Amino acid sequence: MDLTMLLIALASGVAAALVGGALSGVRLAGADLGNELAAFMGSLYGVLSGTLAVVIGLGVVVALAGGL
Repeated sequence: MDLTMLLIALASGVAAALVGGALSGVRLAGADLGNELAAFMGSLYGVLSGTLAVVIGLGVVVALAGGL
């Protein structure tokens, strides 16, 4: 895995966490808080937790692949 692939995987993982958090926020709390606020809060927490998960996952993949 070279550096370009690593950066693309990191960016796409963070984007997926953002979109997934926003969609789950709207799904779970859209009726109570309003769709816009629920999407904003979901995307915030999705990025916070998802970025850490993506970084740890990519670290494991790089370690198993033998480094950059």
